[in-house]
Amino acid sequence: QVQFVESGGGLVQSGGSLRLSCAASGFMFNYVAMSWYRQVPMKEREQVAGIDNRGGTTIYADSVKGRFTISRDNAKNMVYLQMDNLKPEETAVYFCNAVAGNWGEIAFPSSWGQGTQVTVSS
Repeated sequence: QVQFVESGGGLVQSGGSLRLSCAASGFMFNYVAMSWYRQVPMKEREQVAGIDNRGGTTIYADSVKGRFTISRDNAKNMVYLQMDNLKPEETAVYFCNAVAGNWGEIAFPSSWGQGTQVTVSS
């Protein structure tokens, strides 16, 4: 059973930092790319960052480049998102999932975790 458990969110002031964690299970973690996504009510889920299976290639949404860093630990089946210089408009629920094929394709669209709430105050 595919499962994602996100954690690390919280309330932070504008300009602050948070480190999100995602524990993945139920699939061959070492062989798939992973991504972080975020969603606010009434809007589509947005891909924020991605990392290939070995951690050698990363991608970022233009809005977070230079401030967010995605990483992974294949020995622990974990993926992380370090978020620095956070902005109020980045308040959202953050999720992780695996990537299928190209970066825009979600591997397990029916297996989202509960996400972790990030709230950035101004």
